[in-house]
Amino acid sequence: MRSPTYSPTVRRRRLGMQLRRMREAAGLTATEASDRSKIPRTTLGKIETAETQKVQSGHLDRLVELYKAPYEEAEALRQLARDAGDKGWWWRYRDVFGHGALPDFETEASLIKTYEVATIPGLLQTPEYAAGIFQAGNLTASEHIDRQVEARMRRREILHRHERPPQLWAVIDEAALRRPIGSPGVLAGQLDYLARIGQNANIHIQVLPFSAGAYSGIGSPFTILEFPEPLDPTIVYTDTVTGGQFEEAPEDVEQYVVTFGHVQGTAASTVRSAQIIEGIREESTHGTDT
Repeated sequence: MRSPTYSPTVRRRRLGMQLRRMREAAGLTATEASDRSKIPRTTLGKIETAETQKVQSGHLDRLVELYKAPYEEAEALRQLARDAGDKGWWWRYRDVFGHGALPDFETEASLIKTYEVATIPGLLQTPEYAAGIFQAGNLTASEHIDRQVEARMRRREILHRHERPPQLWAVIDEAALRRPIGSPGVLAGQLDYLARIGQNANIHIQVLPFSAGAYSGIGSPFTILEFPEPLDPTIVYTDTVTGGQFEEAPEDVEQYVVTFGHVQGTAASTVRSAQIIEGIREESTHGTDT
């Protein structure tokens, strides 16, 4: 069975949000809706906040009947529930991504804004560069490193798909472009890939040169994901030592959006950034020749 090209988690969030709006439009509190539908209050709350992995068809039928949803709207909600129950390709790599996987959201995002300080963004890494990162410290078995690299390369596929590839806007600190990763030549290959991939219409790369000095957001990498559906709110992903964390509160998301705007405005233009990348690539190439 082929994995879906949409995000089950995004669909589940959308379903919960629509059901909550329908309840509010019907003038019902969560307790009243729970009493009338005979669905436990805690279960209804988890459905509306997308905390449940699957919405039972019987529960959904009772809710659309209670909210007097028109036939077409009810069928659309049932399809959302079916989609939300699917599993994406990343499910097979849950040992790599963990729960709440970033690819689950990347696959349906229409715009991805990422800011990186120490390394090249994951969506723009070469296999050799990614392997160099995972090999750092020799804390992971080689078999698992291969699996991590494979999973990361699968993530890149969204940028090259024929149907609605997302726009990627990456702001990369110059430090990441100069940090040696892996064996000699790996960095040069990575920079060469960046120069080529940056020519794609849906990929925009800006470099924050050392000459920019201190700037807003320095030292705190993050990724903002925006979605085409108005019902799907923008979210932010931040990396931690033990795994990733998502920020969904509107006020927190807004702070990251403002910070990215500042970082983007401080960075060199895409044209100038391409020149900077080429210059550093030539330096790294000459370094491997000596």
